[in-house]
Amino acid sequence: MNHPTPSRRSVLQLLAGAPLLPLASTLGGCAATAATSPAFQSGEFGSMPAPTLARPEAMAATTVESHFTAHYANSTSATFKLAYQPFFVTGDRVPDGRGGTVVAGGYHDIRNQPIIDRSVPGKEGQFFSDAPDGMSLLELANANVAGVKGNPVFAVVQFEYTTRDNAGTSAYGLLPSQIAVLTLDQDPATGRLTLVKYHNVDTSAVHGLWITCGASLSPWNTHLSSEEYEPDAAVAVNAGLKRFSRNLYGDPEAANPYRYGHVPEVTVHPDGSGTIVKHYCLGRISHELVQVMPDERTVLMGDDATNGGAFMFVADRAADLSSGTLYVGRWHQTSGTGPGAATLSWIRLGHATSAEIKALVDGGIRHADIMEVRTADPGDASFTKIPYGGKANWVRLKPGMEKAAAFLETHRYAALAGGSMGFTKWEGTTVNARDKIAYVAMSRIESSMLDGSGGVKVEGPYSGAVYMQHLQGGQKDHEGHAIRSEWVPVDMAAVPELVSEDLGGGRLKQQDALGNFAHPDRIATPDNLKFSEKLRTLFIGEDSNTHVNNFLWAYNVDTKRLSRILSCPAGAESTGLHAVDEINGWTYIMSNFQHAGDWEEPLHNVVKAKLDPIVRANFKDRYGAQVGYLTGLPGR
Repeated sequence: MNHPTPSRRSVLQLLAGAPLLPLASTLGGCAATAATSPAFQSGEFGSMPAPTLARPEAMAATTVESHFTAHYANSTSATFKLAYQPFFVTGDRVPDGRGGTVVAGGYHDIRNQPIIDRSVPGKEGQFFSDAPDGMSLLELANANVAGVKGNPVFAVVQFEYTTRDNAGTSAYGLLPSQIAVLTLDQDPATGRLTLVKYHNVDTSAVHGLWITCGASLSPWNTHLSSEEYEPDAAVAVNAGLKRFSRNLYGDPEAANPYRYGHVPEVTVHPDGSGTIVKHYCLGRISHELVQVMPDERTVLMGDDATNGGAFMFVADRAADLSSGTLYVGRWHQTSGTGPGAATLSWIRLGHATSAEIKALVDGGIRHADIMEVRTADPGDASFTKIPYGGKANWVRLKPGMEKAAAFLETHRYAALAGGSMGFTKWEGTTVNARDKIAYVAMSRIESSMLDGSGGVKVEGPYSGAVYMQHLQGGQKDHEGHAIRSEWVPVDMAAVPELVSEDLGGGRLKQQDALGNFAHPDRIATPDNLKFSEKLRTLFIGEDSNTHVNNFLWAYNVDTKRLSRILSCPAGAESTGLHAVDEINGWTYIMSNFQHAGDWEEPLHNVVKAKLDPIVRANFKDRYGAQVGYLTGLPGR
């Protein structure tokens, strides 16, 4: 195979900071380039080693030492180094598009006023997030934003939570999640993205947002957000919800738990602003993210819970999530060895519009109106025992409340209906459309996946696996009614190359010299997943309590090659993943991290003393986190 030096045009592009990947001539770039360059045929990522204490600075930063090799139709190839380019570190002051600045990742209340951290007298300041998460990159045909000299491109980024206040006290889940639209200036010659405007999306109309985790770009070009760990409406006193409500409304009693645990959708406008709606008809679960299939109607969902389920929504109309039918899966186990395998069938939970479920919430419906819940056996045969959140509940549905239960008490109702509520930390979900395969990340295989309480009983490994699901049409629900989709999951089994390896053969049993509990050259606790159709690559971001550094991986589904392409700062989670095949001829991989230096014992005992001062120096004393993307440079 020939390995020519990149052309002068390519070198100029790349030296100017061209983003990953340098495929302007291969993925729909300008006609002049396409006419003079060979067609892109395939590509593959080359792995980087895991950083060690021999170079502590590499362990304490976003480190990229991987490469990408492009193969062309004329039997030539070219290899490019990869690098990371941040837009900002949260807490930076960034342009607001009106001549002023705002705090990146800054928190605002229901009146769009900054929420002030007053935990340390004399250090008062606006709270900002150290946990950027889901991100979407998109373009609009009629965009027009002042200050953009090249092509206007937009990124929507959400901020899940902040880890701690200035006093060091946990602030997890106590502040309303924020979403911002970034206007980016794309250099037509190099593809480089430069931030020119940061717009905070006003979420007051949807009563604020609750723990927004992963996200996806819809086929109709909107940002689909998430609200995970839905607050339990059956709890008599929810202290966390009260503190959230005080920060959002100034009133600890104002927040209604039934307003959270849904699917927000952000529409970006040509001026770089954004508006938001919240869909109440996709089930109220621990929404990690949703992934819409190519039919623009079928939605597969991650449910980041203990005793979570496989949920699917089929919309009534394409490109419209405001009404449809909700299903829960049944796991018919065919193997309990390792991560297990099963065929899947589907139970119809109900049909609803978002408006009618929201009307129930607006009308003041309460948990006691829907069902009775006991946490100890009432000794009454009219109650049904179900698994819920790692414990047993006994529930009795109120007459005529099936629809309210299906869409507001989804976890309990799905268990009552016979769904397999046995999964743990079902996180990222993405689709390989060509092969009609969905990939799902089971971040940890533990508790309810091992004990059979929800109809699933497998062996592990604890550090998780990525599963694949074949998607088919012609399926029927549990009552024999046709499911109106050609994208229904019919089976589920782990991808062999994407199964973690716990050291010592079990949960947190053995550490290597650096502190890893899981083999560093295999994935561990997979979380974010995104698939690139043109690169035939599944990208996997980790949220690991078994790797000292979390990694971003690239898995070629044809060659079965797994490559580590990025290492997050120690203690940080890999987030914000979005693989964008082409925008104006350029290919991008978006990547963030959250909570750098979130030290765990004994995982980080070996490295903490050396790395903690470097992490603090790099990322605002551990209060800041990066939002950005991978870039390419010529040569290895």
